[in-house]
Amino acid sequence: MARKSAPRRKSGSRKAPRKSAPGQVAGSARMLSVLKEDGSLDPNRDPGLPTETLLHLYETMVRVREFDRRMLVLQRQGRIGFYGPILGQEAATVGSVAALEDRDWIFPALREGAAALMRGLPLHVAIAQLIGNDLDRCKGRQMPCHYTFKEGNYYGMSSVIGTQISHAVGAAMAARLRGDDVVVAGYMGDGATSANDFHSGMNFAAVYKAPCVLICQNNQWAISVPISMQSASETLAMKADAYGMPSVRVDGNDVLAVYAATREAAQRARQGDGPTFLELVTYRRLGHSSSDDPSRYRDEAEVAAWEQRDPVERLRRHLEQAGNWSADDEQGLQDRIAAEVNEAIREAEAAGPPARETLITDVFAEPTPGLLADYRDWLAD
Repeated sequence: MARKSAPRRKSGSRKAPRKSAPGQVAGSARMLSVLKEDGSLDPNRDPGLPTETLLHLYETMVRVREFDRRMLVLQRQGRIGFYGPILGQEAATVGSVAALEDRDWIFPALREGAAALMRGLPLHVAIAQLIGNDLDRCKGRQMPCHYTFKEGNYYGMSSVIGTQISHAVGAAMAARLRGDDVVVAGYMGDGATSANDFHSGMNFAAVYKAPCVLICQNNQWAISVPISMQSASETLAMKADAYGMPSVRVDGNDVLAVYAATREAAQRARQGDGPTFLELVTYRRLGHSSSDDPSRYRDEAEVAAWEQRDPVERLRRHLEQAGNWSADDEQGLQDRIAAEVNEAIREAEAAGPPARETLITDVFAEPTPGLLADYRDWLAD
């Protein structure tokens, strides 16, 4: 008896991706939010940060934005080769890092370079890394934006999507085994939630109750792939449910909400209650990198709508409404930061190329005879 065949799909048919209005995000799940776009706040969710902390958060975001702007200018002028901008995502990085303790470790993705600066990486050394000269801690071996800063517990990133998730979880598991009272923050973009390391990292973190906070900056685009085609889940936060891990969906353009959610997650981890997954809903307003032209794949009306949710402007409005910020304060800050960045650029560009012997250092603890012989032959040419 012949079997009845399944109905055939029409050639080229596919499920249409979910669409959202410009400035809105796919999925109807509620998000944690404290600061409204007009600068007012929800008193029931206010983390109660002192004014000096709010001013520090604002100054840091302004500094990150100016550094970002100037580095992209340097790239366009041919003075550095590559840059991954953070415009629009300042609150997600600054708010989460500020909520951690200095002893906690950071495993970054591409747009967490601000975390290294917050942990003490000097501006001129960060710029030297983009150039790859003698002041570069990596001596030109890493791609630009791939900072490393061990003194600040900032782990050097990899360009391979998602690998830092497993690394962060492994470091957290090691800390737990050693009895170290630290928390590990593992960052990722929305695209990394489709990588193998995301699933293995989430599973290990939950099973072994690793003291980590896994932070996804959902900026709506994995290079040219929109979130609507990245995942069929209503939210990314809900993916944590499958692993038995709590999650929080946060307005990533609200620095106070980001701070509050990260602080609570870090406290959970530090007291032995295991990991938390945070989905920080934000937006990448420029290209994926200086090599990308986003106008080829997204609507500029979407970008314009997200500009109205600007994280820096939101906190500035709040400070002004509370009488803690003025136009004179703003001008003074802008002038001071511009001078700092100018001086850092001058100092970084004054450095020469890496010393020739760095070709064979950091490969082995001691250069092998064969490596030394090759180096001497190269010098003799």
